[in-house]
Amino acid sequence: MKTFETERLILKPAAVQDADFFLELYNMPSFIKYIGDRNLRTKEDAENYITNRFLPQIEKLGFGNYVVILKEDNTKIGAVGIFEREGLDVLDIGFSFFEKYEGKGFAYESAHKLKEVAAKEFGVNKISAITTKDNFSSQKLIEKLGLKFQKMVTIPNDNEELMYYEN
Repeated sequence: MKTFETERLILKPAAVQDADFFLELYNMPSFIKYIGDRNLRTKEDAENYITNRFLPQIEKLGFGNYVVILKEDNTKIGAVGIFEREGLDVLDIGFSFFEKYEGKGFAYESAHKLKEVAAKEFGVNKISAITTKDNFSSQKLIEKLGLKFQKMVTIPNDNEELMYYEN
């Protein structure tokens, strides 16, 4: 799987070596509040999550979850991905960033690039996104990416109604 670049960022395919990074990112209070608790408590949990959730999709589709890295100092600042998600018919774009990197355009820059790559290299032109009703910054970003609100949905194994967007 290829690495992609924008003016300020590198999008590197998620790998088992990123376990510490995902352990920290997925345990941020905002991640748990808006995206959900993935029950990653140890580095081994994170390694297993990457091995069992991210890598099979990467092998099957050629794309998946990417670690977003700042070019200027090689810092891992967040993640962006396009996922097959149970309960959704259309591939889902998702993103999460450490709070100190929010509001700087990194999420848009990386998600826009990934959406572009998915269309050009993999023929993925239809994309969706889901978010909670109270995650206004995500809603704004999803709309900036060209997706429009369609309906409320509930995905399997989750009882919260989510806003569903599609392009």
